[in-house]
Formats: sequence, C-alpha cells, structure tokens
Amino acid sequence: MGTGLVHGPPRNAVHLCVDMQRLFAQEGPWPTPWMPRVLPVVTRLAAHHPARTLFTRFIPPEVPQDRPGLWRVYFERWREATRAHLDPALIGLMPELAALVPPARTLDKPGYSAFTAPALLPTLAQMEATTLIVTGAETDVCVLSTVMAAVDLGFRVILVGDGLCSSSDEGHDFLVTLFRKRFSCQIETVTAQEILEAWTL
Repeated sequence: MGTGLVHGPPRNAVHLCVDMQRLFAQEGPWPTPWMPRVLPVVTRLAAHHPARTLFTRFIPPEVPQDRPGLWRVYFERWREATRAHLDPALIGLMPELAALVPPARTLDKPGYSAFTAPALLPTLAQMEATTLIVTGAETDVCVLSTVMAAVDLGFRVILVGDGLCSSSDEGHDFLVTLFRKRFSCQIETVTAQEILEAWTL
C-alpha cells in the first residue's frame, strides 16, 4: 500500500525510468524475474508522456581495469558482464521501451544512480523538472541510489510501486516499506494507475 499523491497531481514532472534493459532480462547476466510483469506497466506509463520520459542505461566497462577502486573488484566478479564478453545488444533498452525513443530520450551512466549520467541534471534543468516519477530496476540497487540522490537534490520523488522490479523480493519489500515509513514527506509511493489519472501537461 502506498502513500498516494500527498503533494497533489504531478507538476513539472519527468518520468525517470532506471535501467529497464535487456541486461536485466532473463537473457542477461543479471536476470530480474519480475521484468515481464513490470514491463507492461512501465511501457504504459512511458507512452503516456513519452516526450517527458528519460530512460537510463547502465553501461559496464570494457574490462574491469577501466573502473576505479571496488568497481574493479566488482567487475572482476562479474567479468561476463563487461563489454569485452557481453553481447552489445544486451545493453539496449527492452524493445517495447526502445520503440518510444524518440521522443523519449536515453541517457547512459557508469554507476548505480541515474545521476551518474553526466547529461541527467542538465537535461532535467532544460525540461524545468521539479518532480521525478521513478520506475525501473532494481528497486534495492539502482533505483535506491537514484531516489536518495534525487531527495538530496530537492526533487519531489514519486515512486511507482508496480513499476519497479528486483531480483530480491526481500530487498524490494524492505525498501518500499522504508520509503513509505521513513521518507513519506519526500517520497510518495503510488500505483501507475494513480499517475496515469493525475499526470496532465
């Protein structure tokens, strides 16, 4: 159960869809079992206002040595996910979402948070966005990092509970509960249908 749109209908909003890529589908090295269930929800929301939709893509390094510090250790563990070993097509968005680009836009990032994409903040400023409607993968990794960065930057964050997927039920449930109970002033948790009914331009 979410908190609802406690601050009213979305205004100056952008749908920020985090890492809904083939990389995290069943065919990729990091399969997210919920992806097939969540994808139609995210697609419907993205198609609602595609020109106000931004998709991020997580881009692994060519080789582990291209990344600093513990990222290098991480990609030593996940060497099959580096670009030297990966089918490049897996970096792409899920086809249903890729079909919306353009007018939707794609931003590439090297880290968990969407804000590690160098173009994200300038793009949001150009779009005069003050509200982020967040969907994507995974709830307890890249979405978590993105949401907390957005809160720190002062954005209104609307988290679409049925538009998130994770490979961990426990992690997903814990994070949604945490957002709802501890961050309810800054993070609203809603359903996609609530957004579709309330978000007008």
